Amino acid sequence: MNGLFSNAAARAAQRSAHASLADLTAAVGVTGLAVAQENPGFLSVIDQHAAGVRDSLNADTRPLSAILLAAYAEGVRDAALQHGWTAPEGPIDWSENDWVLRRLLAVCLLAQTLPTAR
Repeated sequence: MNGLFSNAAARAAQRSAHASLADLTAAVGVTGLAVAQENPGFLSVIDQHAAGVRDSLNADTRPLSAILLAAYAEGVRDAALQHGWTAPEGPIDWSENDWVLRRLLAVCLLAQTLPTAR
């Protein structure tokens, strides 16, 4: 494959990953991160989840990217759905101990550290 097409594929993958993270942030991150900013204990829990995500992605040896984070979030969601988890309908009650939602919120927190899509 020549460079023109491989670069186009890479750009398309980046755009898709950023769009996926934007959708996740709209669904989970906006309210969850607002709650976390008001509740230091909850923010600490989300920070711990973010550390777990970084460890899972070997972020100490390679930089986080939108593609890695979006794929990770999709994998968490898909595995949870296969194991009977259902996404909440309506507003999320962040006081419930929902590991999946907290992990996805951690992805949103990490996504905030990425450069914006071009």
